Amino acid sequence: MLLNLLMLLGGLLLLVWSADRFVYGAAALARNLGLPPLIIGLTIVSMGSSAPEAMVATTAALGGYLDTAVGNVVGSNITNITLILGATALLRPMVVGSSTLMKEMPLMLAGTVLAGYLMHDLMLDFSDGVILMAAFIVVISGLTWSAWRNRDNMTDPMVAESEAEVPDDVPMGKAVLWLLVGMALLPVASNLMVDGAVYIAKWFGLSDLVIGLTIIAVGTSLPELAACIAGVLKNEDDLAIGNVVGSNLFNILAVLALPALIAGGPINELAAGRDFYVMLGTSLAPLLLLWLKRSRTIGRIEGGLLLICFIAYQVILFTQAG
Repeated sequence: MLLNLLMLLGGLLLLVWSADRFVYGAAALARNLGLPPLIIGLTIVSMGSSAPEAMVATTAALGGYLDTAVGNVVGSNITNITLILGATALLRPMVVGSSTLMKEMPLMLAGTVLAGYLMHDLMLDFSDGVILMAAFIVVISGLTWSAWRNRDNMTDPMVAESEAEVPDDVPMGKAVLWLLVGMALLPVASNLMVDGAVYIAKWFGLSDLVIGLTIIAVGTSLPELAACIAGVLKNEDDLAIGNVVGSNLFNILAVLALPALIAGGPINELAAGRDFYVMLGTSLAPLLLLWLKRSRTIGRIEGGLLLICFIAYQVILFTQAG
């Protein structure tokens, strides 16, 4: 049991670090190859925080743990909104000033509805993966094209902050080195984490789905937590919220597509029922909070409510033992 716990924690730490190095190397390489910082910021950097979820979902699917892969995506999206956005809002109220972010929130909700529709037959197969990945390509292409078209008049703070995150003046050799290091360590880290989590789940009698929804989901969401806290401390509220919304959008379309494309099959009915509806509700929550307040502020009261929802959901998962 102790060894499995060390595998889980060690794999998690290595996963977060290697994902950060992979994104850093990829962004620096793209910058050196002449890609505009705006495009790199809106694609590689913005999607980088979902690299742990993508790697874990792939590893779990290859190992035959499809429910763990699905649970990781659903649980991460729920955790990002309730725990991470909630905790960040408690730290300091956040103001949404980004027009791009206001576009991404409805897209995140639409992607969630699409995923629920595809999962309602309790199957996640290759065709579902193709649909999700195609939707992701259309969405990310549309957002990037819109930002690029308006680049000369760009005043959106989130886009400017994403562009500023792109590393500059990194030597080509260093960029390639970190890219290769990240690529080499990501699968090792994800294997350690998934194997440790699966053994722990069996020890406590938990299902593959529940372990994906809880321990793995919270673990792979740590990059978003770090990004959100750093964002609000630097008064970059839009970047903080954007990391959560962008990660959820990437998770529900691109990351969920990976296990379907790799090793699709039947999924736990609770994932398509109970857990999907919780994810749908939490995806709707930011839009409702902003609409009901008739302002673009997510304050401490809203943050507290989101945290209560996270705790209540965890209690339900462990008492029902998925």
